[in-house]
Amino acid sequence: MRRMRACWRLLRIFGHILGGVWVAAVRLPRLQASQQSALVQVWALAFLEHAGIALEIRGQPPVTGPVLLVSNHISWLDIPVMHAARHCRFVSKSDVQDWPLVGTLATAAGTLYIERSSRRDALRMTHLMRDALLAGEVLAVFPEGTTGDGRVLLPFHANLLQAAIAGDAPVQPVGLHFMDQASGDISHAPSYIGDESLLGSIWRTLCAPPIVAVVHYGEPEGAQGRDRRAWSEHLRQTVDGLRQR
Repeated sequence: MRRMRACWRLLRIFGHILGGVWVAAVRLPRLQASQQSALVQVWALAFLEHAGIALEIRGQPPVTGPVLLVSNHISWLDIPVMHAARHCRFVSKSDVQDWPLVGTLATAAGTLYIERSSRRDALRMTHLMRDALLAGEVLAVFPEGTTGDGRVLLPFHANLLQAAIAGDAPVQPVGLHFMDQASGDISHAPSYIGDESLLGSIWRTLCAPPIVAVVHYGEPEGAQGRDRRAWSEHLRQTVDGLRQR
C-alpha cells in the first residue's frame, strides 16, 4: 500500500514540476515581483501537498526585507519547505542552474548562483547579496554548505555573512527539522547525505509514514559589532537550538 501511494505521489510531483516549468516560462515574467513571490510560495505549498508533507511554522517569518535567513540543511525538501513558509531568494551552488527542470525552477524563484570553489566569485556574490539586501529583499543561505544528517549541525561558513554586515541588514536564524506526524519523533526519512542518490532519498521520503516539516524562525539580529566569524558561530548555536525544539 505504501509503495502504491509513493508511486502516485511521485507522479503527482513530476506533473507539478512540469507545470512549474511552464509557469516559470509563461506566467512569471508577466508578473510584478510581489506577485512572483506569492506564486512561488503557492507552488511550493502545492508541492508539499503532493509529496504528502505537512508544514508547521513556529516563530515569526519575515514580513518584509531586508533580511538574510540562515538555516541548517538536511534534505532536498528544504528549499520548497522554506519557500512554502515564506518565499525568499536562495544562494545556491552554480551547477544547480544546469540541472534539468530543477535549474529552471530555481532560476525562476530568484536563486543567486555562486561558484563555491572560487574566492573571486564569493566576493562577487557578497556584493550581489549586499545590493539585494539594500533593495529590501529576503535572502536565504545554508551556511553548512552541504546537507547534514539532521543529528549534528556542521560548522558554518562565515563568508556570505559579510553581505549582511556590509548592507547593515539583520540576519534571522531558522531551524529546520522533520518529524513523524503520528508520534512527533524526529524523522530522518527526508535526509540526503553522502553518496546517496537523490531518487533514493525521494523514494524513502514518499514511502515513509506521514511527515511534518517544521520551520522554526528565531529573532532577527544585527551584527552588533561582531565580525563575520564570531557572528557565524553565534548563529550556529542559535540555529542548533531552534532545530531541536
